[in-house]
Amino acid sequence: MGQFSISDLEQLSGIKAHTIRMWEQRYGILQPVRTATNIRTYCDEDLRRLLNVATLCSRGYRISRVAQLKPEELSQAVISSYDDAHDYCQQVNSLLAAMLEMDERRLCNLLDTAVKQLGFEEAILQVVYPFLQRIGVLWHAGSVNPAQEHLVTNMLRQKMIVAIDSLPPVQPAQARRWVLFLPEGEMHELALLFMNYALRFRGQHVLYLGQNLPVKELKSVCETYKPHALCTVMTALPERDQVQGYVEQIHTLCPEVMLYIYGPLAQQENLRLPPNTVRVRLMTDFLTLAGRLCTCPQELVAS
Repeated sequence: MGQFSISDLEQLSGIKAHTIRMWEQRYGILQPVRTATNIRTYCDEDLRRLLNVATLCSRGYRISRVAQLKPEELSQAVISSYDDAHDYCQQVNSLLAAMLEMDERRLCNLLDTAVKQLGFEEAILQVVYPFLQRIGVLWHAGSVNPAQEHLVTNMLRQKMIVAIDSLPPVQPAQARRWVLFLPEGEMHELALLFMNYALRFRGQHVLYLGQNLPVKELKSVCETYKPHALCTVMTALPERDQVQGYVEQIHTLCPEVMLYIYGPLAQQENLRLPPNTVRVRLMTDFLTLAGRLCTCPQELVAS
């Protein structure tokens, strides 16, 4: 069970602390518990309710009306109000509330609506990425359990695979070739799947090797497939003090092939990049790169 301060609720919901206090005192929407030192603390149920209330109030509902809704009525009202394609904060709050309630149907509907309204890439960038960042905050606060995190991750993975499968096939002889893979033991796949979609959408050919690839396999892959570039995402592995050696090992195995590295572990400031290695700071940088390489083939060599 999570235990939140009022400043935690402000950060997670986007509602100012003084407004939360007013709603609490005037309408009783939250039921905090006081510590021995008389400090308010809030539980998971308080956070879920606040997220739903914040969503409805952002859509023009009066707080006096929202405060009277029962939990099931509140959830249904949130689903019915989900019609503004560009109210990203509202959409993220709705997804968080659905995740905390383990409401798979509602999560699926919210994600499908975002994709329909914004397009796949824009929905991932504007809604899904902020959603995942907020999950990270909740995880550190102890308010997201492994089942909730797995529910979201597997649903997003499924939707990305469906989106990739819906793209027209690309002939490798007529396109740049990419190899996408995760380090051995690395299982955090969502960013790599999104890169797979982005490259294929832009007419690139991708050999997608996915999770947990032993690095020694890259040599034979490059000899057989002859890629223009390799791309990997380092989230949890290799260990921080092994990243330098891992990147150098890839370069030794495939010295003539461009290597793009992404993820938290790739952002170490003291990381020395071997020749033909590029660090990608942001996903939007990768999308720009993919678009540029699609229309300007010679620029890969010049990067």
